[in-house]
Amino acid sequence: MTTIFNNAFFESLETSILPVDEAEMLPPACYTSAEFFEFEKEHIFQREWLCVGRKEWVEKPGDYFTGVHMGEPYVVVHGRDGVIRAMSTVCQHRAMLVAEGHGNTRTFLCPYHHWAYSLDGQLIGAPAMERACNFEKSAIKLPNFKVEIWLGFIFINLDQKAAPLAPRLQKVTEVLENYDLENVDTSMEIEEQTFPWNWKVMFENNNDGYHANRLHAGPVHDIAPSDLSSFPDDLPEDTAGYYRYNATIHPDASFNPTLKALLPIFPKLTDEDRGRLLFANIPPSLSLIIRADLIAFIILHANTHDTITTKRGWLAAPGAKQMPLFEEKLGINLTASAEIAAQDLHVDGLIPYGLRSRFAVRGRYSWQEKAQREFNYWLVQRYRSGWAEHKQANGFA
Repeated sequence: MTTIFNNAFFESLETSILPVDEAEMLPPACYTSAEFFEFEKEHIFQREWLCVGRKEWVEKPGDYFTGVHMGEPYVVVHGRDGVIRAMSTVCQHRAMLVAEGHGNTRTFLCPYHHWAYSLDGQLIGAPAMERACNFEKSAIKLPNFKVEIWLGFIFINLDQKAAPLAPRLQKVTEVLENYDLENVDTSMEIEEQTFPWNWKVMFENNNDGYHANRLHAGPVHDIAPSDLSSFPDDLPEDTAGYYRYNATIHPDASFNPTLKALLPIFPKLTDEDRGRLLFANIPPSLSLIIRADLIAFIILHANTHDTITTKRGWLAAPGAKQMPLFEEKLGINLTASAEIAAQDLHVDGLIPYGLRSRFAVRGRYSWQEKAQREFNYWLVQRYRSGWAEHKQANGFA
């Protein structure tokens, strides 16, 4: 372990969860240290609920999709019994992956030696294994993960003892209620990219209102001035997510050249909803950017301390895909959003250089960055308990 693994370092994290007007950012080592990422893997990623996709991606029995999170390959599949399951794709023979991409299947067949698994992961076929001593197919199964579906998003957890997610998202669920996320229109056509930076760099940027009128200055993003940000003061201490609002200069504002919604408005929205944007985060893996006619979601998969893979998709009002010129209007929105995202990605790519510099400091926050303090609070709780476990396991105070 490096010298950051000591009481002084972990005690120093407490200043990142002070009220936003007093707080400072996390130490740069939390973003740049490979050893610290290994600590996060054990105490965050192997225990927390990780968003992996949408229920619409596995709509029919036999539908499946795959991914990799924290180096662990997984598959999510809609079983013949109607149950959505998640499991490792690592063949229990020679570690070949038994599934890739997405599609529809009756079984998972390892392409290397043709070991076959049912949709619940049970080994059902193993050619030429009749001479193997004490070999029982019934005793072999792909490791299964816990699954929870929240507002149509599929989450998995590698910890079989993990507490349910939804009860700790009650406040976030309430603010998202009028968007009816369980019944939206969406698509399996997502944008997947891998980037060379720590997962927290991008997660912070996804809900940072402070930069909106600076980095994104211009007519498209000026519909939501940074000084119209507002933050809740009633989030429970054990919340698994957080959110913020950003009022807009006119109702039904949207990121496209017209500055107004082009797609159908989510039908349950109130006038208050239609006068603001909503940003919600479920760490460590899901960010939502919400306007009156379209929701962008970003699923983050941590790979290493300095690489992540993201999946970007969209959600539209129920039935929106049936309207005339839907694809054309969606394309206009996505093009404008891509221009904004490109500015964010440029910044995300430069920040790691700064974090590795000898001149990097623990900067102070603006009131418009309160969401960063909320993220810090989520993190530091887990860092604190993880450090206590680490010390006990390694026999030092």
